[in-house]
Amino acid sequence: MRRKRGRPLDGWLIIDKPLGMTSTQVVGRVRYLFDAAKAGHGGTLDPLATGLLPIAFGKATKTVPYIMDGTKRYHFTLRIGEARDSDDAEGAVTATSSVRPDNAAFEAALAAFRGEIMQVPPVYSALKVGGKRSYDMARAGNAPELAPRPARIDRFELIARPDADTAVFEVESGKGVYMRALARDIALACGTVGHVAALRRLNVGPFDESHAIPLDKIVPSVDNAPAPPDLLLPVATALADIPALALTREEADALSFGQAIDLGLLADRMPEYTDPRSGVVRAMDGARVVGLCRPEGGLLRSVRML
Repeated sequence: MRRKRGRPLDGWLIIDKPLGMTSTQVVGRVRYLFDAAKAGHGGTLDPLATGLLPIAFGKATKTVPYIMDGTKRYHFTLRIGEARDSDDAEGAVTATSSVRPDNAAFEAALAAFRGEIMQVPPVYSALKVGGKRSYDMARAGNAPELAPRPARIDRFELIARPDADTAVFEVESGKGVYMRALARDIALACGTVGHVAALRRLNVGPFDESHAIPLDKIVPSVDNAPAPPDLLLPVATALADIPALALTREEADALSFGQAIDLGLLADRMPEYTDPRSGVVRAMDGARVVGLCRPEGGLLRSVRML
């Protein structure tokens, strides 16, 4: 008998990911609870991290790249004096140091980590080297030498110092920035070693903690009916921070059929700026999001229609 595919649901569910679960495990659990045909997440969190994990259902999966590209905000706790091979508390100790930098030393070092930087990812990451996952190679005792990658750090601040062995930081960053690498590198810049002891994600693009639902609050009903779809946010919520362009019904239909629109006809309606990450605008037919479009060559062309 062919396996049941599940319900066709569209929208976003923002989970407050618990400690110890992988992002894939959370998606699987949520998909089961909602009996959803299609679901995926908008940005991986490590098992030892907590916080916002956006789950996309159905048509919302088309907007995942725009969530992935959005600014993210984190709090992480640096454990000073002990390096781990995974750069977090899960790994084996690889080095120790008796140096305990003061707050002034951290403040002085932080400036070099703001803006556009180059970052060496943790060896325990999902990056591929020669077709193999870096973390698989590391676990097999053949950790690869990973090349530095561009990273954008919008904000990096020391926000608490509970004791000499611990420092808490707040970070706002772009896509693909590793907090474990930041923790490792800020410790090294201050003449010591360290690793992430705790990590929490507070924002992802337009989503913040006010949108989040703890996973354990989503439970099957007494009769085992699926979780109600009214818990989902609209698909367009993910695009809320992309500049909006009002279209007529005829213009919206034209874009939906793959036609381009002369920008001269839209001059008095075009937003003052497009999305700085992708150069797109959010095409609207009244309150309905038609899709994402990009102005180029004097025409408005569809990029992703919803």
